Amino acid sequence: MRTQKRIRLSIVFFILLTGSLLILSPVGWMIFTSLKTPQEIIQFSSLFPKEWRFENYAEAWNSANFSRWTINTLFIAVTSVLGSVFVNAFVAYGFAKIPFAGRDKLFALVLGTMLLPGFVVLVPQYILFSKLGWINTYLPLIVPAFLGNAFFIFLLRQFMRSIPDELIEAAIMDGAGHLKIWWHVMLPLIKPALITVAIFSFNGAWNDLLGPLLYINDENLYTLQIGMQTFKGTVQTQWHYLMSMSVLVLIPVVLLFFFFQKYFISGSNIGTGIKG
Repeated sequence: MRTQKRIRLSIVFFILLTGSLLILSPVGWMIFTSLKTPQEIIQFSSLFPKEWRFENYAEAWNSANFSRWTINTLFIAVTSVLGSVFVNAFVAYGFAKIPFAGRDKLFALVLGTMLLPGFVVLVPQYILFSKLGWINTYLPLIVPAFLGNAFFIFLLRQFMRSIPDELIEAAIMDGAGHLKIWWHVMLPLIKPALITVAIFSFNGAWNDLLGPLLYINDENLYTLQIGMQTFKGTVQTQWHYLMSMSVLVLIPVVLLFFFFQKYFISGSNIGTGIKG
């Protein structure tokens, strides 16, 4: 029995290892390509560089105003995270713990918005933001995060429903209002879900290309994703610089997941929040 168990574990380990290598192979190719010379990239004689050019990273960074673009991207990402976490948690609390007429129908309507493809609303959104005078500002990239997200509301609502109503009733008996209950009772108890929402929101804002491409015209307001397009020319693409910046842009997302993976895995399990 012990031998059979070891064999099964070995097979599972081999399958997981193989799958991980297949998934990570594009990342490895990107890293090795970032350390090659342009001639070596074109020839592609080997996966590993013959001449390890770590200076590609410094040259790529100094080739444009990437310091400014990093600050711009970080500002948009952090602001979007704050809006996504607190606004969606506030709305989710109302759907989870405050009974009112038509609550379930309204929640079903909110979930129905998830069926609407994002590209369908691009033109109406652009016209709206243009009428408001928000073009070439960060408002079209930040304000939507403060207007709620159906998936985040659903995720947080499910976690809040798993919290006993007796806690809410006890807090109300002690004289606490719903705003105080939401801040002091609910938010600390759903921390894994909040961190999951924060990671998703940060990742979406950090890697967003379409939004800044539509609404940003001033080079000083560019984000990293637009900035990396400067390495793509009509005749030749500077692949060594493009891959170098792609690696640098990937690092914050990887670190964020690495440090909060415990909360992310727990918060992504929607089944733990289902009640009734």
